[in-house]
Amino acid sequence: MAEPEHVEERGPTEFRDPLVRQEMKKAAVWLGMIVALLAIFFLAQPLLLILAGIVFASILDGGTRLLGRVLPIGRGWRLAMVTIAGLGFVVWTLYFAGVTLAEQAERLREVVTLQADKVLGWANGLGLVQGGVKVEQLSGQIMGSLGRLGSAVSSALGAITSVVMIIVIGIFIAVEPRLYERGIAWMLPLRSREGFYETASDMGFTLRRLMAGRMVGMLVEGIGTWILLMVGGVPMAALLGLLTGLLAFIPNIGAIVSGLLIVLAGFSVGVNEGLWAIGVYFIVQTVDGYLIVPYVARRTVDLAPALVLGAQLLFGALFGIMGLFLADPIVAMIKVALERHSQDGDARRRRPEPAKKKRKPEL
Repeated sequence: MAEPEHVEERGPTEFRDPLVRQEMKKAAVWLGMIVALLAIFFLAQPLLLILAGIVFASILDGGTRLLGRVLPIGRGWRLAMVTIAGLGFVVWTLYFAGVTLAEQAERLREVVTLQADKVLGWANGLGLVQGGVKVEQLSGQIMGSLGRLGSAVSSALGAITSVVMIIVIGIFIAVEPRLYERGIAWMLPLRSREGFYETASDMGFTLRRLMAGRMVGMLVEGIGTWILLMVGGVPMAALLGLLTGLLAFIPNIGAIVSGLLIVLAGFSVGVNEGLWAIGVYFIVQTVDGYLIVPYVARRTVDLAPALVLGAQLLFGALFGIMGLFLADPIVAMIKVALERHSQDGDARRRRPEPAKKKRKPEL
């Protein structure tokens, strides 16, 4: 009697098995998330430099579009004019702060150190601070808590290299933004490309408006602080105005730092100048907080101040000074992406299902 023929069955590693394919997809998703987290952790600095280049490109693109409203010439010429003007301003700022105000900067450091030591001595006398802590020790502890990656740009050479890389990346992206959008979209499935283009367009619009408002706020705070401090007789008005304008790029934290510098410089001369400095700080921050910021928020994204401050503390602790600078744009882009995803989900749910064709009865 012949033995029955043995029938082969699918093994547990057969990818044609629906169950195996489903489990493999789940494992690939988890593996991809782990790899992405490790890449973000180990490649945080170059990723932040690329993101800073994108933010700089949005500034150039916004200036190019704005210039196009009054100067009907080619985009390339307008972009070149905006880039040259921006680089010229950066060079002038470095020259003005590094050469003309060198003595004032050193004097400001001495004034801040002296006033801070007085405050710490007063706090030590009340028992609020133990051990006679000096401002040098306190500043070292604060800077050390900003994160491991902050040491990568602590040297002058590292900072200059980072700035140059950001400028180069920003110029390349601003020259041909569609090229990079198409390159990223090419790696996505066809069904996801239209949504990606819409999300990228919304992110670019939000970044342009956010950076435009930030530039206006920096200009108002810097010039207003300089003029008012000069009228009140506070020393180093030009340097304090420049620092206030630059620190205005960082919401919340920048205003606190610039306010401390202004008040300390005012009280280094006398009580009247110190009170005037306090008044100047509140006037400038009130104008920026109640006129400029609400207008920008209405035209861009409504970011809650507590959310921005929390993101700054988190990104500053994780990624150093670069994370602190980019916390606001990162939060804005994440919010735009989530809103777009929510809108797409609502549109899919409201879309009527296609009617099923009725089968003709068989005769």
